[in-house]
Amino acid sequence: MAITFEGALAGHDKALLFRSARSAVLANNIANSDTPNYKARDISFESMMKESTRSRLSMNATNDKHLSQASGLASVDSDALLYRTPSQPSLDGNTVDMQREQAEFAQNSLQFDTSFLFLDRKISGMKKALGGQ
Repeated sequence: MAITFEGALAGHDKALLFRSARSAVLANNIANSDTPNYKARDISFESMMKESTRSRLSMNATNDKHLSQASGLASVDSDALLYRTPSQPSLDGNTVDMQREQAEFAQNSLQFDTSFLFLDRKISGMKKALGGQ
């Protein structure tokens, strides 16, 4: 049985891509905290996986060596973005809660670092195995 990179990385690569995409969405919310009628968005891991699976199923490859367009989660489709329900509505229609966004961004950053550490350890282990150590 052949070992694939996808199997060997145990999904840590996809988690890292998800964390990067979520970071961009949260940063966009923070940047638009003063924009009237801006609606805060977020991504759930489940919605990203559903979107990734759906786009992967809709493509046909003509050769096994072709790369799939859906191989990464870095591009966020608008179907994967969800609107955040505000805890306290603003008079100008903006739903960004800066404290919540900053907390979510900090938590996402820690989870990104953790995913990166796991991925780094997996790659280091594969290097050692290939080097016969």
